[in-house]
Amino acid sequence: MKNLRKALYLLSLVALASCSKKDKAVISVPLFQVGKPVSNTAPLSGSIKGTMLANQTYTVSGDVTVNAGDTLLIQKGVKVNVTNGSNFIVKGILVSSGTKDAPITITDPRRSKTTGNSSAATDSAYAGGWGGIYCDKTCPLLVIKYTHLDFAGAALKAPPFNGPSTGDQYAIYWQNPNGAIILEDSWIYGTPDDAIRFYGGHLNIMRNTLEKCGGTGGDGFNAKGGAQGNMAYNLIIGGATNGTKSANDGATGSTQTQIAMYNNTYVNGGFRNTGVYGARSGSIEVENNSRALAYNNLIVDCNFGVRIAGGNNVTAKVYLADTLSHTDGPINKTAYGHNFYYVDNVAQANQIIPTNIAQAVVTHPQSTDIPNMASFLGASYTFGMAYDGTSLVGKNNPMFVNYPLPNMNFANQASVDAFNFHLQSGSPAVGKGSTDFSPITTGIPVDANFGSSGITPPGKDIGCYQQDGSGNQH
Repeated sequence: MKNLRKALYLLSLVALASCSKKDKAVISVPLFQVGKPVSNTAPLSGSIKGTMLANQTYTVSGDVTVNAGDTLLIQKGVKVNVTNGSNFIVKGILVSSGTKDAPITITDPRRSKTTGNSSAATDSAYAGGWGGIYCDKTCPLLVIKYTHLDFAGAALKAPPFNGPSTGDQYAIYWQNPNGAIILEDSWIYGTPDDAIRFYGGHLNIMRNTLEKCGGTGGDGFNAKGGAQGNMAYNLIIGGATNGTKSANDGATGSTQTQIAMYNNTYVNGGFRNTGVYGARSGSIEVENNSRALAYNNLIVDCNFGVRIAGGNNVTAKVYLADTLSHTDGPINKTAYGHNFYYVDNVAQANQIIPTNIAQAVVTHPQSTDIPNMASFLGASYTFGMAYDGTSLVGKNNPMFVNYPLPNMNFANQASVDAFNFHLQSGSPAVGKGSTDFSPITTGIPVDANFGSSGITPPGKDIGCYQQDGSGNQH
């Protein structure tokens, strides 16, 4: 990689030297390339490495494998049509490097996006079209930027390596505890189960948009097995269950799952889950001996607010979160606050602070939240108590630029469509976020090509869109 970069740099110096000042020639910088170009003259399957060239269309007709030690780079503007429920099996490095003006699309060409009402029974987004991106323990790095992953989640026919199971239906599966996964400024549209299932590793999941993830269950970003990193500035609409989740099941070492979840916007989450009601969330879930930070999140018409699991329940398969103090960081203790809630019915209002419907919870009312749930519930409130939230219905409209509230279609509206979830300047969520905490940086590479574009710190406005133009760019 270093030799390639050096060669490109020297070539650019030679080109500049050949142009006189009088010419004032503008020299275009060549696109970053790895190895040889990948041909698009025939459908692809089997081992693959090199570079899919910018603005070309490729067809994948069978599982493609990036072998250990190899790299596959996808340049900007590429479209990959994946047929036959095929998968990307990544044992080496995969970099999907789209740009804002020329994003990459990986899709099932048989499917088309739909707008308006959506249900698991009628919308093909939840059926799974192409397979997914399955990363083995030998995969040191997965980088996906400005990329559309549409209609993933065809059931895995057979595990390509130890870890995943036959029938898994994820857009991305990750399991290298020492590697790094970067998903930034991208879109995931339609999955039957979790959008991403992480087992270990260092992750930076920032500024993405998730639509229609999970058919009758499944989370957006589901971190397990000692995974550590950030989930921030994401717009998650119409998820079946949790938008972001941390859990420690599947851990094989001493590393504990610790996720900083901040400045996300969750809309209409938790209404397609057919599991035990009250044993899962509709926005943020912290469970099974994991720790998390949950700050500056905008939660609109979701089934449950921030849910910190407080008990063990074998039937529901949800276990006690870690709420104790530690010194082994990067998150010393689960903490949360400065979250903003808007709800359109009493059932949602009664779960802004989740209650013990199916099992114990230990979510503490926060005075920094909007509404101030510590004041609303009073000093006599104890964890898990039922309460009457009738007076909270329809209060604290966050004032989206273009999304009408109240909106009683919350259970069926699962895509962004033509709506605009930026905040108006007069929104009560503007300026109410906390910047007094830090994202996780350990183990996350920052590099224009082989890493994060930059770990965005907490923003002062609640939600994924910031008035200064930072945050989510969609």
